[in-house]
Amino acid sequence: MSFQLDEQKAASLKLFVVLSKAYKTVMDHAVKDMKQHGLSPSEFTILEVLYNKGRIPLQQIGSKILVTSGSVTYNIDKLENRGLLRRVPCTDDRRVIFAEITEEGSELFDRIFPEHADVIHTITSGLTDEEKQAATELLKKLGKGIAVG
Repeated sequence: MSFQLDEQKAASLKLFVVLSKAYKTVMDHAVKDMKQHGLSPSEFTILEVLYNKGRIPLQQIGSKILVTSGSVTYNIDKLENRGLLRRVPCTDDRRVIFAEITEEGSELFDRIFPEHADVIHTITSGLTDEEKQAATELLKKLGKGIAVG
């Protein structure tokens, strides 16, 4: 006897499989590009956040890039040792330490981000701009549904 799914559950499972495969394919290409620049995905994302948002408390970085605090600390240490970011104590609250991209980090990102954007554009070039917008909206809706449900 085999288990039978109703149409809604079968469609949900198919979406899950297709979404998982697409995510893996996209991330494999994106990670390859990041590594060519000598950065892990977490390091790249931390630099991207600091580059675009400016100085951020260390405690908030994990939630912005969706990694654990231990992983953030490890990656912050590596980036700091390479001179790409620095820790800056808060003058108002000694418990708070900010991460801030350095001039060297900004120069690196100025150089590599346009190339990375080109790679991402190539990865998604099979979709029209309208399809990209629709996919973005649908994935946001899916994510919000999970958070609420």
